[in-house]
Amino acid sequence: MDFLGLLIIVALLVGVGLGLGVAVFFRRNQFATLQSQLQSEQERSQALVAQLELLQHQYDQLREKNTEDQKLIHMLEPLRDQLTKVDRAVTEMERVRSEQASTLSEQLRQVVHNDEQLRRTTESLESALRGGQTRGRWGEVQLRRIAESAGLLNKLDFVEQKQVEGDGLGKPDMTLRLPGDKYIAIDSKVPFSAYWDAQEIPPSASGDELRRRTALLEDHVKAVRSHVESLSKKSYWNNLTNSPEFVICFIPTEALLSAALEEDPDLMEWAFSKRVALASPVSVWSVMKTVAFAWQQDALTQDAKTLFEVGRELHQRLGTMAERIDKLGRSIRGAVKDYNSFVGTLESRVIPSARKLSVLGDSDGMPEHMPGIDEPVRDMSASELTSALDSDASGDGDGDGDGDGDGDNDDPAELTKN
Repeated sequence: MDFLGLLIIVALLVGVGLGLGVAVFFRRNQFATLQSQLQSEQERSQALVAQLELLQHQYDQLREKNTEDQKLIHMLEPLRDQLTKVDRAVTEMERVRSEQASTLSEQLRQVVHNDEQLRRTTESLESALRGGQTRGRWGEVQLRRIAESAGLLNKLDFVEQKQVEGDGLGKPDMTLRLPGDKYIAIDSKVPFSAYWDAQEIPPSASGDELRRRTALLEDHVKAVRSHVESLSKKSYWNNLTNSPEFVICFIPTEALLSAALEEDPDLMEWAFSKRVALASPVSVWSVMKTVAFAWQQDALTQDAKTLFEVGRELHQRLGTMAERIDKLGRSIRGAVKDYNSFVGTLESRVIPSARKLSVLGDSDGMPEHMPGIDEPVRDMSASELTSALDSDASGDGDGDGDGDGDGDNDDPAELTKN
């Protein structure tokens, strides 16, 4: 073998060795890489297993929780129904609230409108009541309404604007008629202006406003005192038949009187000393109701008197009737006695003589027997009739025994006519 061939063989061997070395080197690197990858996969697999176990645990927990949730849902089923009902109720309430809000809004608008009308009416009323004539007429109307509500009748139980003659010369707004021809005078007074001005200032005012309010209330008291003085001077009771010595001063509203009494506590006693009784609508109504009751009791008394008189008259007439019945009975007894006596005479004396004559002629039609009357006259037994008869008979002094005191024997036929 030549050198070149040897060199080639050596080169081949060297190449093979180098190839094997390189292959071994790369195989080792690849093995290390694969080993590293295997380790990574193992770690990854272990992580997946751990994650799987965790998921399994979580699944078990979720399943248990789901079971509990199902139980809870089952337990909450009635609550859900209640919530459904509540939701429906809330929906209905919301609908109703919306409707009510709309209605309330309309009512508020109406209230505002009515308030405005009331304000205008109040202003008109204030303006009207500041006029003396209008105030007086309003007081008279209020007085009449109270009288009618108490059951009194105009022209019968009370008279309006009755002229009173005398020193006081005047016409009380109303004169109450009492049983027994008695009267009570009532006059209506409306001290308004100062009171109204005072009410426009609130009680909580201070300073000048409070002093002005106090001064106005004092003016209101002065107005009431002025009316009392005027009524006291008229002395209506002196010129009315059987009237108590006082006059009622009617103030149409409680507020007018209470404000004056609050400002002047001695006002009522002072008015009494003037023979004037300050009266609010409630007080006047009480007086009128008492008068109406008095008339009712008087009517009952009159009815009782009438009933007594009718009863007495009936008793007297029963006595007279008893006298006439007794007289008629005695007359009938006398007539029966005379009839029976006549029949006896006829049968014992007349008929025997007639029978003797009958032998000479026709005896037809000759009665064999004349019947007498055996029925007795019934006596009266009623105590009312017998007592009246006894009392009248004891006072009979005419001697005829008929109890009428006229001295004659009345004919039964005439008695039956009467």
